[in-house]
Amino acid sequence: MENPPGTVGVGPWEGVWPSGPQWDAELLAHGDTRNVVDEYRYWKHEAIVADLDSRRHNFHVAIENWQHDLNIGSVVRTANAFLAREVHIIGRRRWNRRGAMVTDRYQHVRHHPTVEEFVAWAQSAGLRVIGIDNFPDSVPLETYDLPRDCVLVFGQEGPGLTAEVHAAADATLSIAQFGSTRSINASAAAAIAMHGWVRRHVFNQRVGSQLS
Repeated sequence: MENPPGTVGVGPWEGVWPSGPQWDAELLAHGDTRNVVDEYRYWKHEAIVADLDSRRHNFHVAIENWQHDLNIGSVVRTANAFLAREVHIIGRRRWNRRGAMVTDRYQHVRHHPTVEEFVAWAQSAGLRVIGIDNFPDSVPLETYDLPRDCVLVFGQEGPGLTAEVHAAADATLSIAQFGSTRSINASAAAAIAMHGWVRRHVFNQRVGSQLS
């Protein structure tokens, strides 16, 4: 079953079944306990992915995985929530999917064995590489004008971004902190940065269109 223990979904469809290619007869007959929003209840998996693909945002997310980082699952889950175009794993292909809460079934995930291959891909795709980490030359995420077409790159817990990614990035951004610790959790940093992109390119755009 896809749903985590204790998750409550919906039972079998009551009444006349809806018609259309997106509906899953098995789910309509037996119920849908998947971890999906109500809009996608009883939909086929491929229909959900196709609908998400039709409206994904322009930003990508990448995370380095040289030491089997356990945060990757959480990053994938957040990327799904903010409708990132793709998630990119740099380094080791294998990662712990438990934290993704099955959202990796709906989120495109691409693997790049090396930083060099990742950077070459980003350049060919016309995406600016934006690192997120605390370096002496980092600029505040809060005041930086995030580009619309970009890939936000995060280092793994502890080491942070490698020197190779830092050198290849168009800019490296830091997240403002006010406590005693030097850094915050990698998955938390990813969530903050993704939300920053959404605020800049989704909500601000909506507000601007409403005022014009």
